Parts: sequence; C-alpha cells; structure tokens
Amino acid sequence: MALKIIVCAKQVPDTNEVKIDPVKNTLIREGVPSILNHDDANALEEALKIKDQYPDTHITVVTMGPPQAKDLLIECLAMGADEGILVSDRALGGSDTWATSNALTAAVKKIGKFDILFAGRQAIDGDTAQVGPQIAEKLGFPQVTYVKEFSMNEKNITVKRALEDGYEVIQLQMPCVLTTIKELNTPRYMTIGGIYDAVKRDIPTWGARELEIDLNTVGLDASPTNVFRSFTPAPKGKGMMLECDCEKDTAKVLLEKLVEKHVIS
Repeated sequence: MALKIIVCAKQVPDTNEVKIDPVKNTLIREGVPSILNHDDANALEEALKIKDQYPDTHITVVTMGPPQAKDLLIECLAMGADEGILVSDRALGGSDTWATSNALTAAVKKIGKFDILFAGRQAIDGDTAQVGPQIAEKLGFPQVTYVKEFSMNEKNITVKRALEDGYEVIQLQMPCVLTTIKELNTPRYMTIGGIYDAVKRDIPTWGARELEIDLNTVGLDASPTNVFRSFTPAPKGKGMMLECDCEKDTAKVLLEKLVEKHVIS
C-alpha cells in the first residue's frame, strides 16, 4: 500500500533556555537554541512507523518559520522523511494560530492529495493546540486530537484518544488529520547515513507568492489574537534533601522539620 503522509512540524526554542525580556515582556529568541517541537517529533515517528510497515509510503514534512527552520527539516530528513518544505516569508511574520493555519493549509493544498496529515498536539512555545484542528477544519477533513495509540489497515484507521478521565476509541477513514501526544511512541534518532544524505538535499522555500495566498489572511495585521504579555513565574522556595542512615531516622528528621516550620504540631 502506497500512502502519502504530511507531517506539520515546528522549530521552537529550547524550554531549558527560555528568557523573558523584562521591558517588552516577550520571549528572547536570539541566541536561544532551537529544537524540533516534542509532540511534532511523535507525529513524525508515527509516520515513519507507517513507512516501516508500508515502504512505498512518502512522507513530506512542512514547517513554517524563519530561514533557519531548514535545520529542523534536515533533522526530519535524517530521521527518515522523504521531503521537506519550508514556508517562510516576511509577510507571514507575527501570525497567530489562525493566520498560521491559513498559511499551512495553503501549503498542504499546494502539496496535493494526501492520506494522513500528522501534527503534534501543541507547540511548547505557545501551548494552544489550535493549529492542527484549524487546518483540518479549513481542509474539511475528519480529525482526531490527542492520539495516544494508532493502528490501521487498508480500509480504516483506529486510534485511541486521550481524555482527562479515560480515553475514546475512534475509527475513521482516510484522508484525515491526527494530532499526537508523547504517549503515542518514542521518536527515533537520526542516523549517520541519514544526516549525510539530508544535508545534501534540496529543501524548497515557499513564500506568499508561491502559496498564492491572500495577504489579508496571514501575518501580524491579520491575526485576531495577540499576546498581552509574557512573564517568568516567581521561583519556588529551595528544596531540602534529607540524608540519614535509615528510613526511621529520615522520618524522625522530617517530622522535626515539619514541626519547626509549623506545618504540623
């Protein structure tokens, strides 16, 4: 079975290095390492697992971002994807989730017919979980979010969707859009041979002209939402490690500390 899969991925700042501008109350991205968004790595891995099962499967990874986002696509190619496409244009800068989904939907339509579109549940720099569902709505395809288990045959796809208090088992037909969570799988590593081949690959860049998109639907001015402010939460109190010779002594010291802090009496 020859399948065509699209994976939407995003390059995000490493959350271990995030800093906030104290004046502008915005994220400082300059000089901060960028990584493949965690949930998007799970989306790509599930596409690669399908390719392992059906070798004729073709995987296209599309990302929207600045020129350096090509590094993400090289990483995805090195993991096993067949094609990478960068959506990048100054006219797209500042797009919120609605405007971003407009641009990515245009890119998906330009790529052409597909069987499955995978995307991560949400990006760690925004945590909105909106772009994937918005793309599905604009394409008019069925969607399932928060996918934690996946299986398929030549007729149907069956997924288990995570809920706060349980899960749903849903069966659907292709084409469809699925957003993934970390419980779905463990992403594989790049291979040496994959890296060697990926850096030599041609990665096209599509701007607003190539996408033939209405400029009134993308970019900062077209975005109906904006971030009021960003801030760093106040640090929690420093923890304390109790090291004793046995559990009984540890419990005794813990009780003494709790009494001292008036937590118990």
